[in-house]
Amino acid sequence: MTEGTTADPAAPADESADTLLARLEQEGDIAADYLEGLLDIADLDGDIDMDVEGDRALVSIVGDGNDRSLQRLVGQDGEVLEALQELTRLAVHRETGERSRLMLDIAGFRARKRSELAELGAKAAAEARRTGEPVKLRPMTPFERKVVHDAVAAAGLRSESEGEEPQRFVVVLAG
Repeated sequence: MTEGTTADPAAPADESADTLLARLEQEGDIAADYLEGLLDIADLDGDIDMDVEGDRALVSIVGDGNDRSLQRLVGQDGEVLEALQELTRLAVHRETGERSRLMLDIAGFRARKRSELAELGAKAAAEARRTGEPVKLRPMTPFERKVVHDAVAAAGLRSESEGEEPQRFVVVLAG
């Protein structure tokens, strides 16, 4: 597990960094047990990696290089992955009684998506800076919007989300 954590805004104000780390590690352990059971039921091979990044537990299912069998758990554009993440969060909630912000990745899908979205955010920021006009992007999931907002901020511009779910999208502002 990674030792560096930041305070969780949803955590009690008196929760120390050590307590937060222990809580997130517990979430990861519960999620790993749940996902191991799921892999066994589905007769799929995969290893579970756990980490803590900032204020969330990160759990990844990784394959042996031939991740084709795990692609069924990702689904089209990550739809099955999103559903499994929510089920895993519910399993953690059932055990701990607390809401989980756990992030699940399968076969590196989310990591690749994060990289693509960061590049999209940087390109949109460059376009907004060049044209002086706002740049509207396609509708995205909350995870996708967060990655784009972070990339735009890193480029020194501002962005905001507009619209209603599931058609909510990012607008990169020129100035």
